[in-house]
Amino acid sequence: QVQLVESGGGLVQAGGSLNLSCATSLRTSDTYALTWFRQAPGKDREFVATITWSGKVTYYAESMKGRFTISRDTAKNTVYLQMNSLKTDDTAVYYCAADKYWGLGSVSPAEYEYWGQGTQVTVSS
Repeated sequence: QVQLVESGGGLVQAGGSLNLSCATSLRTSDTYALTWFRQAPGKDREFVATITWSGKVTYYAESMKGRFTISRDTAKNTVYLQMNSLKTDDTAVYYCAADKYWGLGSVSPAEYEYWGQGTQVTVSS
């Protein structure tokens, strides 16, 4: 059983920044890809970014490229999502998910067994 706990969400003005964290119960030896998704009210859960077990390879949704940065600290068993130049359309609950795979995680939320509880990000105009 993998536990994931997100934090760092909040209210920010458009153009601002937030840094989300996802603390995991993974051990350094666990080969899990970690991925951020988000879900806005009335919309499907949407892929944001994923990072490999090693932390060396990342992949982003097109609309997040250049604004969001995913990273992980394997020693702390934590994955981060630095979000800059936030837009009102970025308002959503952001979720962390884990996939037992050494490569990049899937962009499909259906592929993930482990999820955090989510953290709310609200961007005001």
